[in-house]
Amino acid sequence: MLDVKHEGNKAIIDVRAKILAGEHPRGEILDYVQTAQEGTIFEIHLPKRAEPLVNALNSLGMNATIDEVELGHFRILAVKLK
Repeated sequence: MLDVKHEGNKAIIDVRAKILAGEHPRGEILDYVQTAQEGTIFEIHLPKRAEPLVNALNSLGMNATIDEVELGHFRILAVKLK
């Protein structure tokens, strides 16, 4: 199950431990994003660059970007629009 923390209209999803344990939460993330309310800001934390996830979010009409917070810690930011 996906662990999501909420801060106002921001959904913070940290899947670093899952990915490092060999799990692949991409489907869970996309399912959650699709059911979230419009205007939700997503902050997704990962242990590596995840260009396929960025592309999937962009294909849903979002403008997803990825940055490196520190070595081995990446963050995707995206907003769900109408």
